Amino acid sequence: MAAERPLTVCDVYERFLKGKKMDESEWDYNVIPTNATALKEKYKLDFGTNTIPEDKEVMNNLFNAGLEMLVTTGYYLQDMGRTMKVTEEEVWEGIKKTPKQLILGEGRDIARFYPRRGNSPVKPIIQGGPTGSPISEDIYVQVMQSYAQEGVVDAMVNGVLTTVEGKKPKTNTPYEIRATMAELRATKEARTRAGRPGLSV
Repeated sequence: MAAERPLTVCDVYERFLKGKKMDESEWDYNVIPTNATALKEKYKLDFGTNTIPEDKEVMNNLFNAGLEMLVTTGYYLQDMGRTMKVTEEEVWEGIKKTPKQLILGEGRDIARFYPRRGNSPVKPIIQGGPTGSPISEDIYVQVMQSYAQEGVVDAMVNGVLTTVEGKKPKTNTPYEIRATMAELRATKEARTRAGRPGLSV
């Protein structure tokens, strides 16, 4: 049985509004471990020394356990302190609607992301960058440029400015927005300096 339609952002929001209230600690330390342990036993999941399973039966069991975990456990939203559930049909509808490829970047710097399976001949996309690491504003451009100028890098991931105009970008203040805008401008400059202005971020 197929879902009537894919879930929208508004559908999800409405479900969270009506969802069960729960403390984050209850979710993290009780709900998730309890359900995961039960499903591990139900599907007899034991990878042994193989972190990534290669046996098809084990792979199928892992997928089915994950699907059941999602349907029976649902999602948790920290900001609301509430959970929401999805049906199996809605999960399959979401999988069906998943794009078969993702194109990021512009011009000659475009990167194409394709699904990959085990031992795939398709090369993996390499994202370079300090990935959320704190970086002082006096060297931010140079750090980002050092990643952008590496030919193997297909896409970039930002670092985080420790200050903006000498001020700490404290959460929920105008400096947080100012820091984000400064990061974007500095990253754009870094890409241009590296001769790769269309590199995705």
